Amino acid sequence: IYQIYLRSFQDSDDDGIGDLAGAASRLPYVSSLGVGGVWLSPCFRSPMNDYGYDVSDYRQIDPQFGSLDDFEGFLSTAHELGLKVLIDLALSHTSDQHEWFEESRSSRDNPKADWYVWSDPRQDGTPPNNWLSVFGGSAWEWDTVRCQYYLHNFLASQPDLNFHSPQVRAEILDTVKFWLDRGVDGFRLDTINFYFCDGDLRSNPPLSLARRNASIAPAVNPYNFQDHVYDKNRPENILFIQELRSLMNAYSGRMAVGEVGDAQRGLSIMGEYTSGDSRLHTCYSFELLSESRATAQLFKDTLARFDCKSGDGWPTWALSNHDTVRHGSRWELPEQGKKMLARLLACLPGSICLYQGEELGLPEADLAYADLRDPYGIRFWPKFKGRDGCRTPMIWNSNMKNAGFSDGRPWLPAPEEHLPYSVETQDGDPDSILNHYRAAVRMRTDWPVLRTGMTESLIANGEMLTFSRVDEADSLFCGFNFANEQQEIRLPPGTWQDLGNEPGEVVSDRVRVDGWDSVVLKRL
Repeated sequence: IYQIYLRSFQDSDDDGIGDLAGAASRLPYVSSLGVGGVWLSPCFRSPMNDYGYDVSDYRQIDPQFGSLDDFEGFLSTAHELGLKVLIDLALSHTSDQHEWFEESRSSRDNPKADWYVWSDPRQDGTPPNNWLSVFGGSAWEWDTVRCQYYLHNFLASQPDLNFHSPQVRAEILDTVKFWLDRGVDGFRLDTINFYFCDGDLRSNPPLSLARRNASIAPAVNPYNFQDHVYDKNRPENILFIQELRSLMNAYSGRMAVGEVGDAQRGLSIMGEYTSGDSRLHTCYSFELLSESRATAQLFKDTLARFDCKSGDGWPTWALSNHDTVRHGSRWELPEQGKKMLARLLACLPGSICLYQGEELGLPEADLAYADLRDPYGIRFWPKFKGRDGCRTPMIWNSNMKNAGFSDGRPWLPAPEEHLPYSVETQDGDPDSILNHYRAAVRMRTDWPVLRTGMTESLIANGEMLTFSRVDEADSLFCGFNFANEQQEIRLPPGTWQDLGNEPGEVVSDRVRVDGWDSVVLKRL
């Protein structure tokens, strides 16, 4: 799956904001990567306080991005190229400008009065519990119309829907059906573990310092100080997920990818939400999106924990996305390391997701405070600079204005230091990061065992990660060197051929792997 962050992919009308027509014009490039589909960031009508994740109308395209006709054009072009389209649905909350919220806040007895999570204050006027917002501060905002607090797990302008209401669940499922009927192939479901909160609004317990994890919120955010057992991850979520899956099963060939935002139990939730045939098709969490150093042990522990906790669950793995520092910068990777990790990602079980520009090796952009647009970064500057650094424009051509993204002033600058990474520069270079990604995706496509086979003999030996991918037809041995120096691997018994050097060197005992390099061998 290739993630398109629409605002920054391609602008067709020179207003500095990427749009559907522009993205459609670039789909042949996406197809050239060999991916099976695209995840399209939210394009619904929105005041853009959180750049599309605050929806004011789920059934209309925001004029910044085009129209419903433009969406259908994007969908048609993708399908002509053999690409599936997943749209990004942020269903746990809406914008405070959504007509549902405007009605809900108007009184305590209107038809939508319970469509959002409302509560009276405690006797001293303070919020009903200690829940915190991911974006900082209390998760409760006082409303002067109803004279009650409403819940917002993110911005105060993003009130949380009350999934305990049958009417809300029915309306959400009808929204899903609306887009399925228009021909989308599935959904990326934002913050899926946030749908339900505790019906009694109990306060979260504190989290010990030893268990705190900064993968969901930056370390400077007190959100990390709580064990989030009551404001998300509620057991009622499973029943709604089953309702959602039942609806999707009525349509052929559809899928749903859930985003699990939890720092302590993300892998367990991934397994829980994807087990069996009645829940989500797949989920991803933040274990490989964390600031932890890229090591053989990190990948070994993550894969082993998922295997232990997931049962028959189906993971999706990503190294970068629109919410995290790009992994090349986050992990301080050399250029060869970016190539090696592309191949490692292609060898992981389940599904994989690439974030636009990752295939170019783009580093995180270091923006000035005046250039920031992300309210999260503005709130926690300078200790946390927000998400704008991974959302800067796609770099198409190093010799064109704004790297070929737009002839207008981009909503975020196209950094000059990104220009050497352009698609135009890398496309014809067989040793470029871009063409390493293409080769990695092609290998994954050519060898079904890498997608659906069993993972065996998972070992982290110092800075060397090794494992085998096995099914009834094939056995592949995979080795990845996270060290700067060459290392030697002793191979399992058998005769092996290198997939990377056709016709391929045949080896039977051991193989040497250069620093930040890899080897994938097939058993003869």
